[in-house]
Amino acid sequence: MKQILKRAIEAQVLKSLVPNKVVVLLGPRRVGKTVLIKQIIEQFDEPYLLLNGEDGDTRKILEHRSKQSYVNLLGAKRTLIIDEAQKIPEVGSILKLMVDEIEGIRILVTGSSAFDINKYTGEPLTGRKKDFNLFALSEAELDQVENEIQKIANLKHRLVYGNYPELLQLADASEKREYLQDLVNAYLLKDILEFENIRNSDKILNLLRLIAFQVGGEISYNEIGAQLSMSKNTVEKYLDLLSKVYVLHSVNAFSRKLRKEIAKGKKWYFYDNGLRNILIGNMNPIELRDDIGKLWENYIISERIKFQKYNRMLVYNYFWRTYDQQEIDWIEDRGGRLHAYEFKWNPNKKAKEPIAWKKGYENTTFEVVNSENYLDWIR
Repeated sequence: MKQILKRAIEAQVLKSLVPNKVVVLLGPRRVGKTVLIKQIIEQFDEPYLLLNGEDGDTRKILEHRSKQSYVNLLGAKRTLIIDEAQKIPEVGSILKLMVDEIEGIRILVTGSSAFDINKYTGEPLTGRKKDFNLFALSEAELDQVENEIQKIANLKHRLVYGNYPELLQLADASEKREYLQDLVNAYLLKDILEFENIRNSDKILNLLRLIAFQVGGEISYNEIGAQLSMSKNTVEKYLDLLSKVYVLHSVNAFSRKLRKEIAKGKKWYFYDNGLRNILIGNMNPIELRDDIGKLWENYIISERIKFQKYNRMLVYNYFWRTYDQQEIDWIEDRGGRLHAYEFKWNPNKKAKEPIAWKKGYENTTFEVVNSENYLDWIR
């Protein structure tokens, strides 16, 4: 029996659907945006119009940009939903015309690629839209189908296979591997290559593999460029695209100019562990791996980002390091105060607050997040 979980942002999205505003739901492919739309639609008590931006007829219908043509399209309906809206040319201007000219209209659109949907909905919809992010399933959402004992066993599994919703329906490990491989080939690369006229998928895959092996470490664009025979600027461009299709995200170094403090630097992480592992061809259980530290750091950071986004926290994330190798995995600047976190998979491993940090930044907190206490941090 297929399990469909209630998503953390469902109530927020529904509440934000107000007259003459656009709600934009962004996230990677296959994380459940279309399913969430259907769950929201079930709660409507009035007629609506649902369109698919990937459908040629939809693009043709919306091409004729006039108030009257859109009024005729909607009829008596005052709720419009467009799935994969980034596929529609100049969709931002179309939506702006609708919310400005059609009284009482409510609009919900989804997009799989942040750079494309924002490119066309950014400036034209300033002050008229509200953005939400949807990611693969979070630990908090999985509470609906797991108790605390099950979570312990399933966590080890998710460190390897990740949290894509459809994996819940696949019991066989080989099926899960095939699903993730197809996700890379059929969706991830498709989204990247069809934009910006990028034609060399091998370069993208090789770049992703290099990042996968260096998760949690600082990245040198020059070194990566040399390994892949591409320029530093091309490496940066590709990484930017990968962040905009929700494959990777970056974290900057934190510095307020203490002595020996590294002021510049960047780390890259995957939004989902399953993608990271399938790219390096290692789906072995954690007991047979030597990269559990990287798996744990990548996983817990992605879960924390989900928590931050779903709770609409105003927060800035960093890592911290000095030239004499003192470091902290994760820094959050929120509410005018700094919060420092160190990640340890093994709960028996201790971590001390670095001396330079303690002296340089007073009135901060320091915590260790491990496999026993992590749930308190992400739900």
